Amino acid sequence: MDPLSSSTTPAAPDLSALKARQRDAWASGDYAVIGTTLQLVGEQLAEACDLHWGEQVLDVAAGNGNATLAAARRGGRVTSTDYVPALLERGAERARAEGLEVSFQAADAEQLPFADASFDVVLSTFGVMFTPRHAVAAQELLRVCRPGGRIGLANWTPGGFIGQLFKTLGRHLPPPAGVQPPSLWGTEAHLQALFGGQAARLQAVPRLFQFRYRSAEHFLDVFRTWYGPTHKAFASLPPERAQALAQDILALLESLNRGGPGTLVVPSEYLEVVITRR
Repeated sequence: MDPLSSSTTPAAPDLSALKARQRDAWASGDYAVIGTTLQLVGEQLAEACDLHWGEQVLDVAAGNGNATLAAARRGGRVTSTDYVPALLERGAERARAEGLEVSFQAADAEQLPFADASFDVVLSTFGVMFTPRHAVAAQELLRVCRPGGRIGLANWTPGGFIGQLFKTLGRHLPPPAGVQPPSLWGTEAHLQALFGGQAARLQAVPRLFQFRYRSAEHFLDVFRTWYGPTHKAFASLPPERAQALAQDILALLESLNRGGPGTLVVPSEYLEVVITRR
C-alpha cells in the first residue's frame, strides 16, 4: 500500500464492526448503576420540552429509561428504544415498578423502525450523541418527528467533566479513526449543522449535573466496574497502562472536586437542547 495515499485518505471505519464493539461496550458492566443517578436530567428535559398528556413520545438510545420514565410520568405514550436489549429490560423493570405503560423496542438510532412523522416528541439523554454517524442519526430523529413536534436532547459538552473524561480515555486508548467525537453534540454549532436546516427553532441551554460520590477512588471504582466505555477501556489495557489511566482519572476528579476533603462533588456540563421541527 502506498503510505502517502493511506495518510492523506483515511479509510472509512468498518461500520458493522464499530457498532458491534460499541454495543458490546454498553452491554458490559451495568450502565443502569450509573444511569439511575442521572434521572434528574430526564425530568428536566421533559419539562423543557413542555410535554402534554397523551402525546406520542419516542426515547432514542434510552439506556435504562430516564427520559422514558420522565415522559411517561407526564402522561406521554412512550416508546423506549435502545440497541442493547439488556438495558431496555432494566427500563421495563422500572416502568413496571411504577405502574407505567411503556412500549419497549430494540432499535438502532441510525435506522429507526418507525414511519415518518410518527411522534410528537423525540427524546435522547446522553444516548444518540454516541452514534458513529452524527448526520445519519440526526436525520432519523427529524424524520420520525412530526412537523411542529419537538426533539429534546441532553448532550455532554467537550469542556465539561464527562467530555474531559472521554479525552482522557482517548489518550490511553485512541478512538476509532474517522469517527467524530460524541461531545460535538454538546456544541451549538454542531447542532445547527445537523438540525438547523429543518428546525423552526433550536434552543440550547448549558446545564450542570453534579456527580456525587464518597471520593475520587469511589467514583473510579464504580465507573471502572459498571460504566461500559470505562469498563472496556480498563479491560483492554495491560496492568501498567491501566494504572496510568486510573491515575489520570483520579487527577481529573480531584482537580474538579468542589466538595472539599472527605467527599466528591464534581459538576459536569451538558447541553439541554429543544429543537422545534419545521
